[in-house]
This record gives sequence, C-alpha cells and structure tokens, in this order.
Amino acid sequence: MAATSFPISPAPAAYPGLPLPDIYARVSRHVPAIEWPALAEDVAAILELKKTRNAVILAHNYQAPEIFHTVADIVGDSLALAREAVTVDADVIVLAGVHFMAETAKLLNPGKTVLIPDMRAGCSLADSITAADVRGLREKYPGVPIVTYVNTSAAVKAESDLCCTSGNAVDVVRSLNAPRVLMIPDEFLAQNVQALVPEVEILTWAGHCEVHEQFTPADIHAVRESYPGVTVIAHPECPPDVVAESDFSGSTAMMMNFVTEKRPRQVVLVTECSMGDNIAAANPDIEFIKPCNLCPHMKRMSLKNIRHALETLTHEVTVEPELADRARLAVERMLAVRPR
Repeated sequence: MAATSFPISPAPAAYPGLPLPDIYARVSRHVPAIEWPALAEDVAAILELKKTRNAVILAHNYQAPEIFHTVADIVGDSLALAREAVTVDADVIVLAGVHFMAETAKLLNPGKTVLIPDMRAGCSLADSITAADVRGLREKYPGVPIVTYVNTSAAVKAESDLCCTSGNAVDVVRSLNAPRVLMIPDEFLAQNVQALVPEVEILTWAGHCEVHEQFTPADIHAVRESYPGVTVIAHPECPPDVVAESDFSGSTAMMMNFVTEKRPRQVVLVTECSMGDNIAAANPDIEFIKPCNLCPHMKRMSLKNIRHALETLTHEVTVEPELADRARLAVERMLAVRPR
C-alpha cells in the first residue's frame, strides 16, 4: 500500500446541515453526526494552517479515524513514514504518532521544522533500552552487527549498525549475511523473525510493546470459538505463541494490504484498536471483530493539539547534530535495503 493513498470507500449520500460533509463521509461510521461540528471546526482550521505554514501531517496507522482520514497527508506504518519523510516538500512536518517517529522524521529532514503535538507521546520499547545498553552489548558481543528497531531513540539508533521496522526486519537481517545478529529492543519481534530466518542466530533484548505483549493464545482461541471461520491477523510485536495461532502476521501496512487484497468476510486484527477502525472506514463490507488494545501514547494525538501545534509551532523536535549524523546513517542503511 502506498503511504500516500489509503483507499477510502465512496462517499454516501450528502449530510445536509453538517459542516465539511465530504470529509465527514470518510469517518461517518466512526464519528457520530452530533459530535462532528466540534471536530469539523478543528479540521477546517488545520487544513487552512497547513496552507499558511506550508506544512504536512504524517500520521501513523494507529491514529484515530478523525485524524487519519481527515487531515493527514501521508499515512502508513513506521517504514512507510520514514521513506515518505525523505520526499516531503514542506517547511513544517507535524508527526501524528509518537516521539521516536518525530525524531526519525527530523533525522531525514534536518533543515525542516518537525513538530509533535504532545511531547508525552512516548513508547515502551523506546524506553526499554539506552545508548549505554547498546555500548554494553557491543562489548559483550564484539563483531556482532546490531539491528535496532525504529521504535527507539535517536541516541540508541546512533549506536547501532542499521535500523529495521516490523515490515522489513527479515530483509534487513538477511542483508547482513552474518551468522549472528543482535536484534534490539523488541524481544518478540526478534523471536518471530528468528522463526523466518533460521539460518541466522538472533540475539535478543527483553523489550516489549505494552500494547502487543498483552495478547495471549487464549484470546485467539476465544475469538475463534465465538466467530468460526474468522481470519486472525497479528502484529509481529505479539508473543510468538500468539503469532503461531494466527492466520497471518505482518506490519500494519502488511495487515492493511492483506485485508484489502484477500477481503476476508470477518477479521480480527491483533494489534492497536485504531487499525481496525481505519481499515473498516475503507472496507465497509468487511466485518471487524475486536479484541484490540489501545496505545495510550498514540491516543495523546488529537485534532485539537495538532491544530495547536500548527498555530504555535510547538513542540519542536530537535536532535544534536553529531548524534543525528550517526543515527541518520543507521536509518539510511535501512532504507537502502530492498526486499529479496
């Protein structure tokens, strides 16, 4: 799926009396009509501010539909956002996601102003490891290449050989042609990649995503009992026993592609809740069954604080130049890896 063109189902009949009816049509299944006028005021202001600020909004797939389908210019998973950030033709980038994503956008756009609407939008994976930890791993495993998940700080990226995302982790590991690789910090992602790349010994770090680590095989069994024939799709940040119980596992972009191409009648997305909402908005004929878990950090983004960020040019994300140079190299090495 192209990061810049998420498919939207045809607009239903007009919504008389509602502001921005064409935009409301994109989210009408998820936003009650009574709530739309208040949201539409922020949407209209953001659309105007983007023009006056020469700004673009990059939104992760976990953003709520009222952001994802109304004001975002580029949407996608971490890999798509990283790739598209390089091509952005704007003075200002607003990252509707979490802090490490804004840092990555800044690394790839050092001359642009990069904003995150709420500085508290962090990540349990990013918090699970420090630059000092990576240096310690280099001492413990000399000569072993270090692949760092993009869900990390710029300081951690700077100590790494190259980065990966859940969408390209297998290709990145194979690109090294090494018998042994350190893959940090997501333990479950590393274990799931190990199952796909048995020829490489993958050493792990005990970091976990607070959303995906909560899922269990019992959750999958319960859904299958309640909805016979349901298709279960799991994110590779889930524990390996959860992935093993699923029908397909992949990054958020891969999940979206699977649903839009295979078109299962019923589907469960074992990931963050807004994923299902965003795909459902584009595929009204597919029934989405939840369970899902909310990411409290992603949910810190709102139309109101995106508007405030554009009005005040806050909060700006910066990275110290020397650190940025080393971190950028790890990201650029990742972007140079192509699927085999």
